Amino acid sequence: MKKIFVLDTNVLLHDPKAIFAFEEHEVIIPAVVLEEIDSKKRNADELGRNARSVSRLLDSLRQQGQLHDGVPLQHGGSLKVELNHRSFVKVQEMFSEATNDNRILAVALNYKLEEDEKAAPRSVVLVSKDVLVRIKADVLGLTAEDYLSDRTADPSELYGGHCTLKVHPSVIDEFYSYRYLPISQLGLSYSLNPHEFVILKDEMGSGKSALLKVDAEAARLEPLYLSNDPVWGISARNVQQRMALELLLHDDIPLVTITGKAGTGKTLLALAAGLCKVEDDHKYKKLLIARPVVPMGKDIGYLPGEKDEKLRPWMQPIYDNLEFLFDTKKSGDIDKILMGLGSIQVEALTYIRGRSIPSQFIIIDEAQNLTRHEVKTIISRAGEGSKVILMGDPEQIDHPYLDAVSNGLSYVVDTFKKEGLSGHITLTKGERSKLAQLAADLL
Repeated sequence: MKKIFVLDTNVLLHDPKAIFAFEEHEVIIPAVVLEEIDSKKRNADELGRNARSVSRLLDSLRQQGQLHDGVPLQHGGSLKVELNHRSFVKVQEMFSEATNDNRILAVALNYKLEEDEKAAPRSVVLVSKDVLVRIKADVLGLTAEDYLSDRTADPSELYGGHCTLKVHPSVIDEFYSYRYLPISQLGLSYSLNPHEFVILKDEMGSGKSALLKVDAEAARLEPLYLSNDPVWGISARNVQQRMALELLLHDDIPLVTITGKAGTGKTLLALAAGLCKVEDDHKYKKLLIARPVVPMGKDIGYLPGEKDEKLRPWMQPIYDNLEFLFDTKKSGDIDKILMGLGSIQVEALTYIRGRSIPSQFIIIDEAQNLTRHEVKTIISRAGEGSKVILMGDPEQIDHPYLDAVSNGLSYVVDTFKKEGLSGHITLTKGERSKLAQLAADLL
């Protein structure tokens, strides 16, 4: 049976094309949502761009009829801007203040009460990315859901980039003899992804094992491209870190994603690999390091000073790792080193939009705070000969409308896992300190 979905403002600001995600059902946009979208359209950030996209989309749908009467959508459903179900009386019994959230709740509740009087009532569902709005809906007896259309796999099911297979010892012996192994010979019931790492272990219980990597065509297993030598003084402390360095230093993999909890070595490994490729191998002209400015308190505009001074607190984690790699002794030494080199640029992600970046090793830290649109913008900036590294912890998100399964980093991992131009690894073992690992696990 068809349902009625009432959309909160944050759904449309998160995904302007959300109205097309409900198939044959009726989509309701409360009038107050239009007011909130109108208040955001002049913003220079992604919310502003999405608000303008929603406005243009609704304007194009006006060509099919009056929006307050309802217009058909491409999958058999319909869209309606609601003007008549704004009575606040029922909601006021529970929540007295006439806030915009409560007005949206009132529209959904009035629709539900109206449907309940019909012989064949339709279900009314409020869709919101605001947890408190969904809780309020429960109090009012309304069905409420998060917007799920843009979600990838559950974090526990997200592609990890490596697997362990138990095989007959003869299979391991064959690999060491021929230095490759056809995947078809393993007799798997599932397919392996390009550049996925495979640990072969002896099913008979001996200590015999092998570490291999799937080739770009996902046809055979090959030995690792690199040895386990230190990279800018940094050696892999566990097998997953070795896998990460393999992807980071492999020139034929232009997109690398690395996920993991705090302290697993994501930033340090990426910076070491970048410095090696730029300063030692001269494979790339410049090392560009950027991270999104997602405030947890005051916004960047409230910080004193010029742009570089404003950015320094946000970029300090990058500088901390660079100070470790360059083994600086005094405060301020790293600034002199970077100024002297000229090939290393630390930048806020805000300033990447609109640029074309060829022949650069690009590291995007804290990528879990990016939306799908922002990730697309960043990857599409990469010019000929550039390599893009996206890394972060999908469980540690500061963006108000993103979570572990809807953020841009998880989206790229899930979308690109079958592409031969990309590689992914999830780091699980903390190497910062025992305290840091315990905190990441327990807190």
